[in-house]
Amino acid sequence: MEPYVILNAAMTLDGKIATRTGSSEISGPEDLIRVHQLRKDLDSIMIGINTVLKDDPRLTVHKIPSQKSDNPLRVVTDSKARTPLNYRILNDEAPTLIAVSQKAPRDKINELINKGKNVDVILTGEKRVNLTILMDELAQRGIRTLMLEGGSTLNFSMLQEGLVDEVRVCVAPLIAGGVDAKTLVDGYGVDLMRDAFKLELVKKYELGKDLVLEYKVINF
Repeated sequence: MEPYVILNAAMTLDGKIATRTGSSEISGPEDLIRVHQLRKDLDSIMIGINTVLKDDPRLTVHKIPSQKSDNPLRVVTDSKARTPLNYRILNDEAPTLIAVSQKAPRDKINELINKGKNVDVILTGEKRVNLTILMDELAQRGIRTLMLEGGSTLNFSMLQEGLVDEVRVCVAPLIAGGVDAKTLVDGYGVDLMRDAFKLELVKKYELGKDLVLEYKVINF
């Protein structure tokens, strides 16, 4: 069975997850605690290569009391094996799985493989990472739950493939605007509103100055 996937993000009232310059300090400290507790509770956390390159994230549990064993498996979709070897996603704080495609240069793949015992690389897909196969691979490795932290293109691709079970968003009382600012879900999008991804609200609550909304994804 594929991992149970929770798409989690913070966004402004107008749906932006970052400004046009990449600034993404959106939610309050209470939400950071919520996110890190979620990381601690789940088996894995996944982001796309663009988020890695932009933010150089650690993707560990460090805003709440924790130990190294609490850190989830870090999963990166990186079709062309562009993950820099000196980035924090490859440190020894937690294991990391890099998913690449057949278009990835062999020398880049070997560099990632040789990075250390905490880094694993799998090949899936011809030109892009095949997300369905990736989810099956994670399931075979015993991964039962996954938090999807995007970015916006990966969010769309996961929804498009029917691989998201929940969407949890922290809505901050902010409006950023900007035609070039990233939204919660970008990608190609749908042509008709009737084809939009359907959600059912299951929970809502205030968290500091923010509002958290939790939805179940309705996959037909």
